[in-house]
Amino acid sequence: MNSHPFRVRFAPSPTGFPHVGNFRTALYNFLLARHYGGQFLLRIEDTDKERSRPEYEEAIYESLRWMGLHWDEKPVHQSQNLPRHQDEARRLIGAGHAYRCRCPAERIDALREQQMAAGLKPMYDGLCRDLNHPDDGTPFCVRLKSPDSGATRISDRVRGDVTVSNGEVDDLVLLRTDGTPTFNFAVVVDDHDMGITHVIRGDDHLNNTIKQVLIYEALEYPIPQFAHLPQILGSDKTRLSKRHGATGVLEYRDQGYLADAMINYIARLGWGHGDQEFFTREDLIRLFTIEEINKSAAVFDPQKLLWLNGEHIRAKSAGEVADLFADHMRRMQYLGDQTEAFFNDRRRVVKIVECTQVRAKTLDEIYQ
Repeated sequence: MNSHPFRVRFAPSPTGFPHVGNFRTALYNFLLARHYGGQFLLRIEDTDKERSRPEYEEAIYESLRWMGLHWDEKPVHQSQNLPRHQDEARRLIGAGHAYRCRCPAERIDALREQQMAAGLKPMYDGLCRDLNHPDDGTPFCVRLKSPDSGATRISDRVRGDVTVSNGEVDDLVLLRTDGTPTFNFAVVVDDHDMGITHVIRGDDHLNNTIKQVLIYEALEYPIPQFAHLPQILGSDKTRLSKRHGATGVLEYRDQGYLADAMINYIARLGWGHGDQEFFTREDLIRLFTIEEINKSAAVFDPQKLLWLNGEHIRAKSAGEVADLFADHMRRMQYLGDQTEAFFNDRRRVVKIVECTQVRAKTLDEIYQ
């Protein structure tokens, strides 16, 4: 395991096309790794076999490459770590920190319904906790013996200290009856094995973090530092989604946005440095720290992104914009069979850019 003092990861699931929220997480991890001279790693969390698709995984790579967020080691595929997850679950059982639960799904469902009807939080009642079921071929899941007293505290680098009573935490399922790991268990084992020192992700994972800390403690792993990022909201202050317009990074690329502008804008969704709005990639690497990440939610403003894209177009030389424009036109094939012939005359392309650069807000507007 690498012992570098700052190792972070981006761990998307290939179950849909990556969106702005995903890449805010990727960008923050990347910038912090570069700022502190650490490593930025990539893990593909592909354990959902029914929903994972090769085209979604390729879109993750393509988005990262377009934005220049280059990872430092070979990507890890979570699905390949199954034997390791199962070994660690067996180790926990042997140490008395986990147990085999034989309760059928019907019993768990009925228990949940009874508890909810009584106004109680749905939790496993611990029927199998102290029965020491052997592995004799009877179907079982593996559950963590969560502490039934005391409290668990995480010291979050963005949100401060967060404390939860252990009585509020269920005996978490670690392995399902088919032997596959649950999200929280796989993440802990994988982060440990990858040497992750800082876990930086959206604050929708805060509840998971409390559970994961209990798993870290049971496994006797060192606990990484955590930083939970604020949500990104649409203009109506609800969570950013397709109804707010384009949300995929590659959608913006295909509309003629520059990677530098996207990085600049996405970085500002939850982070700031004084009143400065325009940042180059080099600026961000130099200035970006955890301490300046905001606690409050950020609002995605398409008009501000559009303005910023125009500023980045004007900040580049005509030659630089001409090359970006040519790449964009080739990708979109707006001129069909004439595309290559048109761009063979670079001086003409530069001249077109010089005439339009002062007012264009996207590469598409240069073409129009």
